[in-house]
Amino acid sequence: MAEDTETRPASAGAEEREEGEIADDGDGSAAAAAGRVSAHPLENAWTFWFDNPQGKSRAVAWGSTIHPIHTFSTVEDFWSLYNNIHHPSKLNVGADFHCFKDKIEPKWEDPICANGGKWTISCGKGKSDTFWLHTLLALIGEQFDFGDEICGAVVSVRKNQERVAIWTKNAANETAQISIGKQWKEFLDYKDSIGFVVHEDAKRSDKSAKNRYTV
Repeated sequence: MAEDTETRPASAGAEEREEGEIADDGDGSAAAAAGRVSAHPLENAWTFWFDNPQGKSRAVAWGSTIHPIHTFSTVEDFWSLYNNIHHPSKLNVGADFHCFKDKIEPKWEDPICANGGKWTISCGKGKSDTFWLHTLLALIGEQFDFGDEICGAVVSVRKNQERVAIWTKNAANETAQISIGKQWKEFLDYKDSIGFVVHEDAKRSDKSAKNRYTV
């Protein structure tokens, strides 16, 4: 990701600085420049979103309680955020915490998500923290062969279980979906079968939609 650089006149005494030394003109720009040099950019920018469980008890439109938290685009920004937010086991029942590629909203109605679906892993209460972290690292580290097909991931905290899901763009691309599901299980060392549900099927069904694919 390219960054604009500002051209400044050479300051007096520049010839006296050691080679490689960054001049500090008193406004903190040297420290900022050093930070930019040491940052490790990600291939994609990502946004954390939070779905407030308190809002779900009111008669409001679905999706209106989902709000963006912060967008990050470097390894350092990710860890700064991750280390200062609640992990899934600390979230209230009913909460959904999302991490999606920037400019993609975690909603069925988003044009990029509309024709996709999701792989889902379920686990017991308080057990999703490791799955969630390893899923995030695989996503932002571009570890999937069909990473361009991925929209993002969500962890959902419910009364009797917790779920982690990966949302994808094109449910009809069976090759990509099967590859993503298999690789995800490998990354998490998850032994049970997991299913892929198409968003359109889920919207049309009053009950749990049937799996389109299983790995």
